[in-house]
Amino acid sequence: MTEIQALYQQVILDHNKNPHNFGTIEHADCSAEGLNPLCGDHINVYLNLEGDIITDIRFNGSGCAISKSSASIMTTLLKGKTIAEAEELFGKFHDLVTAEMDDQFDTDELGKLAVFAGIREFPARVKCASLAWHTLKSALEGKQITSTE
Repeated sequence: MTEIQALYQQVILDHNKNPHNFGTIEHADCSAEGLNPLCGDHINVYLNLEGDIITDIRFNGSGCAISKSSASIMTTLLKGKTIAEAEELFGKFHDLVTAEMDDQFDTDELGKLAVFAGIREFPARVKCASLAWHTLKSALEGKQITSTE
């Protein structure tokens, strides 16, 4: 097992067992529901904004370890960021998980997101990892529901 694979497993398991920002925001400024019918993942993302800054972000729902850990890391990274910064991180994350296996990435630039490089080995799990991110995007666009079909 490579170092990145070991780190990937550890981070996924840790965030699945003890997810950060798990819960709801009762009077959220925007929210959306995300579904992955192939895997059964179901997630809700809630945001509070002050201008274009994400002041609070939470998620709830049920899903596989990859889905849950991705949502946990996403909420941790995005709290305090601007909407533009959130969209930029979404792009970097999406590029990472949909890239070819031999594509190289700057792990320092990706930070905690780098652990998801291993998801490329399992194409069927990309939708699990990206569900929270697509749900976030839907919430920011005022859409109520998204699906990764």
